[in-house]
Amino acid sequence: MKKYNWAILGCGHIAKKFAADLKLLPNANLYAAASRDWQNANDFKNEFGFEVAYGSYLEMVNDPKVDAVYIATPHSHHHEHTLLCLNHKKAVLCEKAFASNKNEAMEMIDCAKE
Repeated sequence: MKKYNWAILGCGHIAKKFAADLKLLPNANLYAAASRDWQNANDFKNEFGFEVAYGSYLEMVNDPKVDAVYIATPHSHHHEHTLLCLNHKKAVLCEKAFASNKNEAMEMIDCAKE
């Protein structure tokens, strides 16, 4: 069974819930934690057993080992962060509120299709 290297973009409360559940999946490897603050990402990495920590989202999306990214930032940033990941050829899981409006949602969907 192929294992996928997961990254979490944003290391807050929702990210902790997702990481705890992600650990239960046999084909998920907890690979990268990314935060705007490296110490926060590193603490998150250590708490959940991720392999690497990044102090910027751009560093994380440039890592060729990242297969999929869970967006765990506030809703107001979902559009920006989803596009960042998609434009770096990363699969994305972004939950509701998916986008702030229809135009943002359509742009995210169109980018994913490309």
